[in-house]
Amino acid sequence: MVEKQFKITGLDCVDCAKGLEGSVTHLASVEEAKLNFFDGILTVRGDVDEGQLRKLISSLGYGVDDGESSAIPPEDEPNALVGFWRYLLQQVETQLALIAGATVLLSLILNSLGTPSWLVIGMQISALLLAGWPIARNGLMTLWINHTFNINFLMTIAGIGAVVIGEYAEAAALILLFDLAEALEGFTNARARRTLSGLTSLTPTHALRVDDGYETLVPVEELAVGDRILVRPGDRIPIDGLVIEGESDINQAPVTGESIPVWKEVGDDVFSGTVNGNGRLILEVTHLAADSTLHRIIEMVTEAQSHQSQSQKFIDKFAKYYTPAMVILAILIASIPPLFFGEPFLNPSDGSQGWLRRALVLLVISCPCALVISTPVTMVASLVRAVKAGVLFKGGIFIEALSQVEAFAFDKTGTLTQGAPEVVECKDLSCEGEGGCAACDDLIALAYALERYSSHPLAQAIEAEAEWREVTESYPPAKNLTTRGGLGLEGEINGEKMTIGSLRLFEEEHHIPPIVHDWVADAQVQGKTAMLLCDGEKVRGFIAVADTLRDESLSVVRILNDMGKHTIMLTGDNATVAGVVGTEVGLEDVQSNLLPGDKQGAVERLRQKYGSVAMVGDGINDAPALASADLGIAMGGGGSAQAMETADVVLMADGIQKLPFAIKLSSFANRLVKQNIIFSLGSKLLVAVIAIFGYAPLWLAVLADMGVSLLVTLNGLRATRFKA
Repeated sequence: MVEKQFKITGLDCVDCAKGLEGSVTHLASVEEAKLNFFDGILTVRGDVDEGQLRKLISSLGYGVDDGESSAIPPEDEPNALVGFWRYLLQQVETQLALIAGATVLLSLILNSLGTPSWLVIGMQISALLLAGWPIARNGLMTLWINHTFNINFLMTIAGIGAVVIGEYAEAAALILLFDLAEALEGFTNARARRTLSGLTSLTPTHALRVDDGYETLVPVEELAVGDRILVRPGDRIPIDGLVIEGESDINQAPVTGESIPVWKEVGDDVFSGTVNGNGRLILEVTHLAADSTLHRIIEMVTEAQSHQSQSQKFIDKFAKYYTPAMVILAILIASIPPLFFGEPFLNPSDGSQGWLRRALVLLVISCPCALVISTPVTMVASLVRAVKAGVLFKGGIFIEALSQVEAFAFDKTGTLTQGAPEVVECKDLSCEGEGGCAACDDLIALAYALERYSSHPLAQAIEAEAEWREVTESYPPAKNLTTRGGLGLEGEINGEKMTIGSLRLFEEEHHIPPIVHDWVADAQVQGKTAMLLCDGEKVRGFIAVADTLRDESLSVVRILNDMGKHTIMLTGDNATVAGVVGTEVGLEDVQSNLLPGDKQGAVERLRQKYGSVAMVGDGINDAPALASADLGIAMGGGGSAQAMETADVVLMADGIQKLPFAIKLSSFANRLVKQNIIFSLGSKLLVAVIAIFGYAPLWLAVLADMGVSLLVTLNGLRATRFKA
């Protein structure tokens, strides 16, 4: 199936987008049409005649942007007033409205000077036709094609009705005010769209490819995996890569939200869209431009707009019935009082309002624009704000849901802890200090000589400690290595037999000094893994290894507890280690010795106990639990495709420090949505009541409709400036 995309211009509101989408769907050979209001992209599937499609779009008053104009868009103008004026001058509809406005103003001046009424009325009707033609064309075309009436059709009826009751100046003013309000709403929404499209500007379009010592500027789309590129100090990194030469501090805030630059050196990964510091780097490309981290983020944010929140789904259903109900009410208001109670249909001579005029006001406020836009603009603004902070929501439904979660279940290893063991304690029998003396350094050096070629996590912890103590060259690598059934390792160092292993191995084969036995027992109570070392003659001491807590774990759990959330650990580790970590962090409950399938069952039990449950994990080995929870939250999305695909919410940084921010942003977004819904419905209800009692002029109805749409848009955009 052929798929084509078009950039649509002139979209003022969500209702306009839905109307255009419906009209395109009715074209022959169109299998499916989808118009995203926030980026203005119309996607059409099917063997459609492009010329016919463009003609339809033009007939409805919209345009297709072919990207040929080099002028700066009005919405990019820093000064909003200047940008809005330029916006008015670039739109045919608003150009006509400006001319019509000048005509109405001149007619009022002439009327005050005693000019014949027929000339004044003629000028006002001419202005009405001039400004109202684009509105009437769109309304009638939408009615003809979609068999639905939109705000433009309702405004056309209201304008004609105002002429019928002899309110020529008010009819022209009504259409003029509507044109300007529509333009202001369109301009505001265009500026709102820039918050989303601004993400694409984070990736440079070109890169300096290095080949045989020559540097060539090429488009990033031409880069292949394995290519080498140069990133100069201060440059934005154009594509995901691996540092193969140089070192520098990298500002990863655009991707992970980390406020402090991260030091990168040879062997480290870097992400597209991040900013190089003061160093010169040579990178090896690891992903194509279309597969880069930032590109995946942009795609997911764009796709997330289609995942509506529960509020948005309810509003769309409500709006479907709201407009027809208001139109029917307007017809009843115009007909029942005059027919059955002798009330005036037209405006009486005493200056009061007839029932036709009251019905016209109801027609004007029957459009659900403000209500329909109230939720999506807030959700999109929240999506963009979250991405800039290093949090990726897969849709508005998850933004809405996060703050409503009652219980947060955490994986331990790699989530609350670093995920890699570290040497946390080392004591030699000859130790004279607190573990930092020469005897302890020698103990680590011997252990490293034995574990030098091992890939076991405990061996890697000893290697890191040996490098930190600078004792990696103290002894040659051990020879004649022999493993002891998973309990330890034996080898020869300088001709002497050495052993490193667990307490169980040493209890069977060696005499353990009581003090060393006490050291090991204390370490195990604290959830540490203890290894003993014998130099061939005697037990020298012990080394304790543990998976240390992440720096932010304690503060994050404390914040969640203060919010009234329930915090639980679900881990496959043993009860002793899990209990120590849970107590240290301040978790409400700890469940240990769980296999991945067991975690899934634990999540279900937590849901029955607390209600809504979120699972926080690394997105790889916690997949069953993440999928079964009401909300799956994965961390370490920067560079982890698995995390980005598995969860509903992704914390891009390698840590959970952004979780409280995400929850507070969710709560703020929900408050904005509620404010917008209440304000939209409340204002319309107020004007409706005033109209029924005959005190609402037509301009007030326009203000209640378009003005409120503008206000809820601006209110929703507050999410882009949210600070926890």
